[in-house]
Amino acid sequence: MRRLVVLLGLLPLVALADTHTVEMLNRNATGSMPFAPDYLVVQPGDTVKFLATAPGHNAATIDGMIPEGGEAFVGNINEEIEVTLDAEGIWGIKCSPHYTMGMVMLIQVGDTTATEDDLPDNLPAPARQRFVEILSRQANN
Repeated sequence: MRRLVVLLGLLPLVALADTHTVEMLNRNATGSMPFAPDYLVVQPGDTVKFLATAPGHNAATIDGMIPEGGEAFVGNINEEIEVTLDAEGIWGIKCSPHYTMGMVMLIQVGDTTATEDDLPDNLPAPARQRFVEILSRQANN
């Protein structure tokens, strides 16, 4: 009986978690090889579902762009992947085959907004450029 009371007490917390959808595309208004959206704000415990909307893409974390306590993930090419993000901070996401072409996005988990200080020095130039464009759009919103 005690376990049931504890579990029932947790139900409202589980119900508060949201699922967010991100499309992996070949092109949209922001250019070629984008994620849509390319900046996503979620709360700890929310799930992000990456959809293989166009062929040849995956979603994976970028080394050096995972918040403390977060776990890296790598989706398979042409397959959707769902990840639940509990670690607060800025997550850098890439499409592995198109990373050097700048196919990246940012996920903000919690209230701390991403800045250029969150970008590691070893990013490929097109990925850095895309991140700077994303951050510039966010600053103007």
